Amino acid sequence: MRDGDDQGGSTESVAPVDPVVADVAGEGAGAPGDLTAGSPGARHPGPGPGAGGPGGPRGRLIATAEGTSTERFTPRDWGLLVVPSLVWGSSFLLIAEGLATLAPGTITWLRMVFGFAALAFLPATRGVHIAPGDRRRIALVGIVWMAFPMTMFPIAEQWIDSSVTGMLNGALPLFTALIAGVLLRRTPGRAQLMGLGLGFAGVVLVGLPSLRGGSHTALGAALVIVAMVSYGLATNLVVPLQQRYGALPVIWRAQAVAVLATAPYGLFGLRTSSFAWRPLLATLVLGAVGTGFAFIAATTLMGRVGATRGSVLAYLIPVVALVLGVVLRDEHVEAVALAGLVLVLGGAWLTSRAGH
Repeated sequence: MRDGDDQGGSTESVAPVDPVVADVAGEGAGAPGDLTAGSPGARHPGPGPGAGGPGGPRGRLIATAEGTSTERFTPRDWGLLVVPSLVWGSSFLLIAEGLATLAPGTITWLRMVFGFAALAFLPATRGVHIAPGDRRRIALVGIVWMAFPMTMFPIAEQWIDSSVTGMLNGALPLFTALIAGVLLRRTPGRAQLMGLGLGFAGVVLVGLPSLRGGSHTALGAALVIVAMVSYGLATNLVVPLQQRYGALPVIWRAQAVAVLATAPYGLFGLRTSSFAWRPLLATLVLGAVGTGFAFIAATTLMGRVGATRGSVLAYLIPVVALVLGVVLRDEHVEAVALAGLVLVLGGAWLTSRAGH
């Protein structure tokens, strides 16, 4: 299943063709092949040291790969970047709304349930054979990209503002680039490094006014940072999986793992939760759109452009949170935040340029 099949109705599996895969042992490529025939920047990898046939070094649990394109972002790539940024930028407001009557663990579990249920209606989620070694990787994605970090966010937002949580999400590209550098044994290109640095500086400026006001604790911030490290690992793991099977089969199966993993904490939280339509509907949107369809867009982007360039979507999340605060909560925006917005957009543009 190719990433172009994610929105299609076919459920037939295809023979996997693998990218140049790198793991913690630095083993080489899988079988040669054209991953995206006819597309700009398509890679035609050949076998490298330690190549082991289809799937590359499948014995390693932690593995990543280059994106199928190293060219500048296409309009489709920008669309795949903007959609999850918009959705996830609003997610912290939805979490705050849900916390009015629902326990943190219950919010996490329900968003997994709603996301899994929303994708279950798409026939492309099924009918794909997943290799045994990749089933373990998909399960790990379900833990480190969904169950664990999404449990951290509602807990953290009991002590820090949702805008601060959104700002701290801007650290994701840095952790993603660091982990990718270790697994691929290389650093990002010069333009990408400049974009990462510029974008992070912009994120800090966007969040600076909120850090100066309100109450928040080091513990809440630490939980979000730990969640970002987990996200950074997950965005690397998902690249070769998306390239082999497409986004839908991978994310839907990962969500099934996340539903099971978060169920005990979620069910336990029902004891201290109460019913109200507004928080429940907020959690429904958070799950179906944020945990469901936004993950499909983000995963497809990671497979196309690689984890480091794809993770720059996190730089736009604080910007969305900032705009929503002005529009929906009549919050005041300081000049330093507007300056940060310019840096964020410039960093995103630089990171999108051609290169790894």
